[in-house]
Amino acid sequence: MENHKDGDRLSWGDSVFLNLEREGMPLNVGSVSVLEGKIPFQACLRFVESKLPLIPRYLKRVVARPFNIGLPSWEYDPEFDLRNHVRRVTLKHGTDGELKALAGNLFSKVMDRQHPLWDLTLVHGLKGNRTGLIIRMHHCLVDGIGGVGIVSALMDPNAVTPPKPRRKPHVPEPRDAATSLLEGLASSYSDFVNRILSAWSGALDMAEGTVAAAGGNLATEQFSSLLPELTTSTERLRFNVIYRGPQKFAWAEIPLAEVKAIRHACGTSVNDVLLALVTATIRDYSEHHGDSLKGRLVRIMVPVNLRGSDGPANPGNHISLVPVTIPLGIHSPKRLLAAVHKRTEFLKRARAAELVSLFGGLIGVFPGPMQAFAGPMISRVPFTPFNMVCTSVPGPQFPLYLLGHKMLQWYPYVPVGGEMAVNCAILSYNGMVYFGFSGDVHAAPDLWRWEKFVKQNFVELRDAAGATAPRKKAERKKRAPVKKQRSKTTTSRAATAHVPIAVPAVRSSSESEEAPVPRVVEESVLVQSVA
Repeated sequence: MENHKDGDRLSWGDSVFLNLEREGMPLNVGSVSVLEGKIPFQACLRFVESKLPLIPRYLKRVVARPFNIGLPSWEYDPEFDLRNHVRRVTLKHGTDGELKALAGNLFSKVMDRQHPLWDLTLVHGLKGNRTGLIIRMHHCLVDGIGGVGIVSALMDPNAVTPPKPRRKPHVPEPRDAATSLLEGLASSYSDFVNRILSAWSGALDMAEGTVAAAGGNLATEQFSSLLPELTTSTERLRFNVIYRGPQKFAWAEIPLAEVKAIRHACGTSVNDVLLALVTATIRDYSEHHGDSLKGRLVRIMVPVNLRGSDGPANPGNHISLVPVTIPLGIHSPKRLLAAVHKRTEFLKRARAAELVSLFGGLIGVFPGPMQAFAGPMISRVPFTPFNMVCTSVPGPQFPLYLLGHKMLQWYPYVPVGGEMAVNCAILSYNGMVYFGFSGDVHAAPDLWRWEKFVKQNFVELRDAAGATAPRKKAERKKRAPVKKQRSKTTTSRAATAHVPIAVPAVRSSSESEEAPVPRVVEESVLVQSVA
């Protein structure tokens, strides 16, 4: 989904995310962070204010063309006010359950399109002298990679004095309706021609690539057995129901060093390991509710980054969507990982990301008014192209700071909608892998079980692969002398290449239950616009 060269216009991919949104079903990406200490609100406010001129799109709102002819444009909000985007909330009890409930409540709300589509909530009152930070950004503004880049830009790799506020960029006069309509007509025609030409060129390239990937003589039966994505329909799982809202949010974390140790021990990739863990979690959750999985498949939609050298801070969506179909009935951790690896490797050889991007690009051929009219209704159609979205984003492997306060945890969020009423986002940061599970309260009222199952399956896969990272010195001293160390041939070299981190203990059911949405004290920002 490439952005249009005109930086003032949304790309067709960005406009799709905008048009698919409906009231009660927001299409935002975001995250929940936990930081050390109490961050003063006014100081945080001044810090965010100083950063905004560096990311001017966050001062712009989405403006539709007259009659939705042509792509919407980014225009400076003439009434921009930080109080529409930054607020403070104080929790009543200060528990992590309250923080999750607050996040689920915020992620359930559609943002006001009269203003730039992002906001930030500073959460005070967390136990243990901590501060929460909840960030939301509309999917038409950034994708997962872009969202990580923006958060990294807002924070610092060390404790620094915040810069002085910069002068707000010059805000041009808004376009008049007649000019906007003419520009929309011209751009709509240009986009239509370019889309057709690109599709034709892309189809020829894909045909050559598919023949090369198949070796020229791969039988249809073999191809179908490797790629059921093209030959079978998606089977609904228990959480594949029409999204009604509101949402819940759950999270978990595991050590990145041990994920890499599993990768090396089994000859796969980090993403294969994470996808296997999510698949096993879906299996365990379904079986917990009594569902038979014999012969069943799960189809997971995996976003693939198409960015080049522009880097993650480049706004907009630069992704393709790859469907990965995996058998659900495999209980052996290593066999499941091997099945995932086999599927993803074939998809890479077949250039599936480019294929999906090619067909997806044809959506841009449909006129803007049709997209704007049909988009909100599509999410209500009982159709399941995928069982779940699972996006994995690499984050910085060093600590980030906000006003000198270290970010301890960073849980990502991906929206839910249509009949994909439970989705998963994964983010690696500072030596840990963070899972964020978003779900409709009706589709998965016990979303906290996903936290438990993903941790259990990680331990089982780690042990089955023989890829346990060495214990810390303090932990070894506590143990009485036992058998001699295993030979080096039985230990993965990758497992000894990282500082070990203990696996977080799995909480009991009573500890994992989410708290109701807390009563909070909310204070909007009462300051003037960025100067």
